[in-house]
Amino acid sequence: MDTVDLRFARTLKSLRRARGLTQESLAQRAGVDYKYLQKLEGNNPSSPTLATMEKLARGLDMPLLELVRHFVEEPC
Repeated sequence: MDTVDLRFARTLKSLRRARGLTQESLAQRAGVDYKYLQKLEGNNPSSPTLATMEKLARGLDMPLLELVRHFVEEPC
């Protein structure tokens, strides 16, 4: 069974790729450290804070609620 962090990692990576963004470009757009973004998308991801999730949503050009919706609807 997947953890919440792994589901978020997959969702973030999928949304980033769907927008044609690299990890570096999303990190820059979102104002987060590139290495931290790598960790969020990795196989042993960190748990992002709500503030970080909001930054990532802005970097993906979507409202935070849409990012959360994608994450919640991601299959387990």
